[in-house]
Amino acid sequence: MKAVKTVAIVGNPNVGKSTVFNCLTGLRQHTGNWPGKTVSSARGKFFYKDTDFQLIDLPGTYSLTPCSVEEEISRDFICFGQPDVILVVVDATNLKRNLNFVLQILEITKNIVVCVNLIDECKKKKIQVNLTKLSKKLQAPVISTNARNSKGLKNLLREIYKVSCEGNDLNPKINYSKNIEFIISELSVVLEKNFSDGVKLSSNKKKYINTKWLSVKLFDADKTFNESLNKNFNFKIIDDNAVKKINEVQKKFLSQGIDDEKIRDIIAKDLSDQAGYIYKKCVKNNDKFRNRKDQKIDEFLTSKISGIPIMLCLLGFIFWLTITGSNYPSELIAKFLFALQEKITLLFEYIRAPNWLHGMLVLGVYRTLSWVVSVMLPPMAIFFPLFNMLEDFGYLPRVAFNLDGFFKKAGAHGKQALTMCMGFGCNACGVTSCRIIDSQRERLIATLTNNFVPCNGRFPILISIITMFFIGSNKTFIGSLISSFVLVLIVLLGILMTFVCSKILSATLLKGLPSSFILELPPYRRPQFFKIIIRSIFDKTMSILLRAIVVAAPAGLIIWVMANVKVYDATLLAFCSNFLDPFAKLLGLDGTIFLAFILGFPANEIVMPIIIMTYLCGGSILELESLECLKQLLVSNGWTPITAICTMIFSLMHFPCGTTCLTIKKETGSYKWVAVSLLMPTVCGIFVCFILNSVLKLFL
Repeated sequence: MKAVKTVAIVGNPNVGKSTVFNCLTGLRQHTGNWPGKTVSSARGKFFYKDTDFQLIDLPGTYSLTPCSVEEEISRDFICFGQPDVILVVVDATNLKRNLNFVLQILEITKNIVVCVNLIDECKKKKIQVNLTKLSKKLQAPVISTNARNSKGLKNLLREIYKVSCEGNDLNPKINYSKNIEFIISELSVVLEKNFSDGVKLSSNKKKYINTKWLSVKLFDADKTFNESLNKNFNFKIIDDNAVKKINEVQKKFLSQGIDDEKIRDIIAKDLSDQAGYIYKKCVKNNDKFRNRKDQKIDEFLTSKISGIPIMLCLLGFIFWLTITGSNYPSELIAKFLFALQEKITLLFEYIRAPNWLHGMLVLGVYRTLSWVVSVMLPPMAIFFPLFNMLEDFGYLPRVAFNLDGFFKKAGAHGKQALTMCMGFGCNACGVTSCRIIDSQRERLIATLTNNFVPCNGRFPILISIITMFFIGSNKTFIGSLISSFVLVLIVLLGILMTFVCSKILSATLLKGLPSSFILELPPYRRPQFFKIIIRSIFDKTMSILLRAIVVAAPAGLIIWVMANVKVYDATLLAFCSNFLDPFAKLLGLDGTIFLAFILGFPANEIVMPIIIMTYLCGGSILELESLECLKQLLVSNGWTPITAICTMIFSLMHFPCGTTCLTIKKETGSYKWVAVSLLMPTVCGIFVCFILNSVLKLFL
């Protein structure tokens, strides 16, 4: 049996690299982390003809000169991982910039296959790519695909097989200007003594490196590259002769006023000019009007005047759809689950189970899970597809563009806007999405501040309070619009707190300057509605719901015990509530509200039912039939407009739920940052509520 062939799949972000990976591997894939790194690693397998292939999806990168851990991983595997084939995925609609990266890889190896993806977008924009001429110019096989519809993948598999088994019989060559060619001619002679026959490793295998490319890289002054060289080869790469020759070349250039930085600029310009030349020869654009149309849309959506208002209106519209669309299915799910509870109760009676067991398992665990599922599932099932449609359409990168300046002033990263958007659906999902931020420092800032964005678990309590105390219990179209508007104002407060806390973190625990980044503005595309719905339900909604259920089940048991075990003629729930009451009053709350947030740590959805249960002295989680009844109950227990406002503020700013905390631990690998994520929003919430309560009491 033949050995397994390794294929590394690389490319710029947003070129459809992951789509190609998924199409080739299907379900034969798994995701883990790179050894010693928190960066995710996707690996998969596929079989073609008589050969097994292992496909490794490397992190997206714009260059082999890394600016982040992800780009460093990609660079090291391309240079030293010895893959049999490097599959370079490029965007057919943005070929000029993508070709720059292809040329960088051709400097290292000729065993590459260029996959020109999104070819369907080219046809829509009337862009013609001459693949034959492009292959001739690059001296490498070029295959066109539309991975979203699995078109062209058979040709791609055939070419991968051919290159992996036979190699590339073409001879690609990168043309540089006179100064760079001089560097190559002077240094490659010295370096070839060490590399011409490859470097033998302990496993009796050999690693090879292109000495011409290495000659150029030695002038990049990239410390991480030198470290990787020494790590991947078993001897000191740059010997005394090489060092001497490098110093001679550097002195020669310095005498002409050319330093290392200028040399790097020359290298970049040479690659860019060559990419531009190839693009001009191989690509013809017959519809410049469409490009101008996209530019006109961008001028409107990313304008300093209209960009942010449009973003807020769109956010409000999504909230309105989520709020109005989730009410009825949530009610149906709740009725079904509680009807099922009656059947389970009959079963317990039939087997003569003791009351305490029925109370713990049915009234405690099952009833809590029923509320979590009925409240969480409909909003997530609506919000995530809407969010993914915006992403598929190409609007979310425009959101990051609009907010980039604000995040830079806060010492954070522009891509944090995208992670913040994801947090509206679920903060745990928002934390996971922070992986798109390259800088570890800025990734931590985004992770720790994501909880200031209210997730769909906090929407029910916010919406119900807004409706009861500030709108009235009418369910008219105007009422839902006003509710959405007030909710947007609360979200704006959360965004403001995100900026404030990001600035504080960047000046204290996570000092540093905001890094620059290339923000990709992909072309506008028609969303694939069916695939989006399926992906949203299974990849996000169900996975998050399952994690919430795992955390909420033991919480239901604890809440039932506290509601039924008495201390000094009062339940543990009432005892703890009375104990917390003096402190909570300072914040404009009461002990019951404060305790409900603490017990709601596993899932924010159960906060309001716990408040109701405590006020009614019930033995299990309850919810009243209408908002009118709920408002009467709250007012009779001392609620005022100030209480309502402070409860909403504390709901916005308090510790993240258990699911989010578990995700933060997984992403950061440290309990220290979990502690910070718990303390920071809680301290902010206590401080803001105390100030607000003190001020409002002077006027109300």
